[in-house]
Amino acid sequence: MKERRREPELMDQPDLDPALHHQALAGLTRVNAFSGTASSLWGPISNLAHRSGGPIRVLDVASGGGDVAIGLAQRSQQSGLPVAVDGCDMSDVALAYAQQRADARKLQVNFLKADVLADPLPAGYDVICCSLFLHHFDPPEVIQLLSAMRDSGAKLIVISDLLRTQFGYLMCWAGIRLLTRSRICHVDGPLSVQGAFTRSELRELADRGGLQGMVLKNIWPQRLLMTWERS
Repeated sequence: MKERRREPELMDQPDLDPALHHQALAGLTRVNAFSGTASSLWGPISNLAHRSGGPIRVLDVASGGGDVAIGLAQRSQQSGLPVAVDGCDMSDVALAYAQQRADARKLQVNFLKADVLADPLPAGYDVICCSLFLHHFDPPEVIQLLSAMRDSGAKLIVISDLLRTQFGYLMCWAGIRLLTRSRICHVDGPLSVQGAFTRSELRELADRGGLQGMVLKNIWPQRLLMTWERS
């Protein structure tokens, strides 16, 4: 897929029916579990926690249904590492859904409302992470977001996102139908791949966002893990 095509996704509609929204968030939870998203993000975070010798705070940007933030908190609990996790999102429906899920698991994860392109990122976090978020934006907005992550003072930035490839598109089209019955996910999944960036495009965007030296690693399935650590 040579050219990037970004089209509006159904889940981004502000008037989306909450029941359909919940179904889509549940579908994305299964997609992220299948993709091992929380595990891939946890690797760099746990490395920092081992080295730091003290508690660290993690913010999951665009936390959606909360499955990634919850997954990170569970890994912190299981490992005994002093890692506290919060999430932020601009959707009231997603925030309430995520908080309910965290509370049901008795996890100390707080979900905050934030529009990260309009407002400063919540302060005081050692790690900023996000997944399946960059592809929602045009390059100037991606650069703005990456710059905000750098300016937040975080020691580590970890990002997981889709890669725009023909194989990734076909895998997404088939896989999303196996993993969820959500019509929202069936439509938005392939659109997300069409709107995703290539490895070289993400490298350029990271450099322009002030994150020179960011490490890019291809991971399952047709995703890219981007990590940047402050000197």
